Amino acid sequence: MVSTSQDDSDHYEDLIDPACDPKNPKQVNFSDISSAAFSIRGGVVHTPLMRSNQLSDILGLELYMKKEFLQVTGSFKERGARFALMRLSAEEKKAGAIAASAGNHAMALAYHGLHLGIPITVVMPVFAPLMKRMRCQAYGANVILHGTNIQESKEYAFRLSRQKGMKYINGFDYPDVVSGQGTIGLEILEEIPDVDAILVPVGGGGLIAGIALAVKTLKPQVQVIGVESETCPSFQNALKDLHIEVHPEVSIADGLAVPTAGCNAAYMAKTYVDDVITVCEESIALAILRLLEMEKAVVEGAGAVGLAALISGRLPHLKGKKVVNILTGGNIDTTILGRTIERGLAVDGRLIKFDVVVSDRPGGIAELTALISKTGASIKDIFHERAWLAANVFSVRVRVVAETRDRAHVKELHDTLKSKYSIVEMTAPIPTFETSASTFQQEV
Repeated sequence: MVSTSQDDSDHYEDLIDPACDPKNPKQVNFSDISSAAFSIRGGVVHTPLMRSNQLSDILGLELYMKKEFLQVTGSFKERGARFALMRLSAEEKKAGAIAASAGNHAMALAYHGLHLGIPITVVMPVFAPLMKRMRCQAYGANVILHGTNIQESKEYAFRLSRQKGMKYINGFDYPDVVSGQGTIGLEILEEIPDVDAILVPVGGGGLIAGIALAVKTLKPQVQVIGVESETCPSFQNALKDLHIEVHPEVSIADGLAVPTAGCNAAYMAKTYVDDVITVCEESIALAILRLLEMEKAVVEGAGAVGLAALISGRLPHLKGKKVVNILTGGNIDTTILGRTIERGLAVDGRLIKFDVVVSDRPGGIAELTALISKTGASIKDIFHERAWLAANVFSVRVRVVAETRDRAHVKELHDTLKSKYSIVEMTAPIPTFETSASTFQQEV
């Protein structure tokens, strides 16, 4: 038996937010969401809900996109942040609010704090993107860099809130935040009352908890399905009562990578959420690429997981149904976006890498490039090596990165090269999901 010292117990109590206490979870009511919808009206963008014609045809369902990335700060977080700030007492507004966040929640609080005249302090981990830090400062927030991960930032922010008398606002589990996020559900039902299913990205769970409560209260038959990255299934663990702290791997959907889900959110989700599924990194990258190409939308990884679930064949029962997919945010770092596009192209069979052993005589490489050009492929990068080649000294291994049209084109290129050279090694990745990228190319 392991005993807990008084010091450990005191330390635990010091870090418990009364509004988000695992031993006493809070239940948000439908009236709270209705109140939030009225209160934040005019303060946040009523984002468009638009049918995706291309993706609907390809996927065999009616797909609508709720474009929350068009909020001023680029994510749905504004809804909960504004409502939480508006509900503070006059004394609490004067003292200010504080939160720990690596990005979207911090920017939402800073922006609405500026417009509501409430001082905001945000504690960000040291790895927080410079762009997000600068935007928070531009909105007048006091930005503190502390901690090598979000948990350390959270603990520091909560202690600081007690020392300075500021109100700590959890980014996904604070009851008023959950109520604010739930207003998305009301907007969806207002515009598409006969919707069959709603796909919701899941991290800490506040968004899906609020939406599920709003939707199920008015339309119990509508399916509310959560989607999270397989690298960090925190919400699935919470719904199974597995008290596991996940140490997230690096993920394209970094906005969903939380060690533990919110206790209030999980408590409510058990009643209202139909299912929570996970998706792989390859499908998220491909989803971001699809949204760029077909919707002209720049969406971060966390916002693309719903589409990833559809294109990876994880939700076959939604064929022929009317489905709303929530694009929760668009705050993706430009360097990450570039890498993700290339990853998506590789998954799609439109960016390949291969090795060919050719003659090292004059004209050997020129002959190879001419053959590649003849197939219609475009060389993006090329280099060669001699010293480590286990062949005769008159041969050279050439490594090529090339752009192709689709997987059928890759096969054509491979067959053409094999007809000329004995050693051809393709390293194009194969998707781990059913809906292959080539299917898209053939249908579009």
